Amino acid sequence: MFFDTHCHLNFQVFAGRVEEVIAEAKKAGVSHIVVPGTDIETSKKAVEIAEKYDGVYAAVGIHPHHVYQINQKRSAESERIRNQKNSDRSDISDYSGLSEIEKLLISNKVVAVGEVGLDKHEYKKTVYNVHKVYKVHKEFIELQKEFFVEQIKLAHKYKKALIIHNREAKKEILEILTHHSSLITYHSVFHCCEPDEKLLEFAKKHKMFIGIDGDINYRKDKQEFIKKIPLELLVLETDSPYLSPERKFPNEPKNIKIIAEFIAKLKNTSIKRLIKVTTKNARKLFFNN
Repeated sequence: MFFDTHCHLNFQVFAGRVEEVIAEAKKAGVSHIVVPGTDIETSKKAVEIAEKYDGVYAAVGIHPHHVYQINQKRSAESERIRNQKNSDRSDISDYSGLSEIEKLLISNKVVAVGEVGLDKHEYKKTVYNVHKVYKVHKEFIELQKEFFVEQIKLAHKYKKALIIHNREAKKEILEILTHHSSLITYHSVFHCCEPDEKLLEFAKKHKMFIGIDGDINYRKDKQEFIKKIPLELLVLETDSPYLSPERKFPNEPKNIKIIAEFIAKLKNTSIKRLIKVTTKNARKLFFNN
């Protein structure tokens, strides 16, 4: 049975269709699905879905892209915080939403903190670019780093896995993970891992997993990259509704079968062995067994 380790059933595109999509996935042989949050609202939705359906689990966290909104709020409140004599300025949870994320971690259907990390990409189409003001500036990146570290601490505190988002920020990601390696005592995954040798070497050294998605079916650089990844570090993802192996939107968890079959050929192994090993890896990642 397949394990889709990253599927956004909590996104609006699946509204009213979640039950149908899960049923179709089960028909395709998908036994487990992890639904990651990207902000407070989608994290709560992920938990709601996970608690309703067998075999579905949640991850909760604030995606670095959504730190932009909090950066704006933080700038507006910075003067108020400075004027509070007894304020602990290092505590960002009071107004960041991280206290809400922490509350969600007590659910036994929450298996990870994620997706969290760093993102230096200049998005052209984003809810935060209505007035063409979205910029990846130093202050924004520093706040992303702050959020990432705080959420690493939450994963450690609650003994949850860590789902790491990295886009164009490899250097900073590896610096943070190296500096806080003592906190990463539970399993972690590079979600939709960039085809990069340094990321692979870090994953090998620290026994981290590498998530592979539907873009493997058409990205030559990722096809070459996956040949270098030990099967014991590999987990399967759809990242639905994105990264469809057939380049069709929306992607769905049932398409994990297409991804797996393609990877099996690239890795020169049987589909049976690929399913067995990647499912074992996913269970180790999220359930520590």
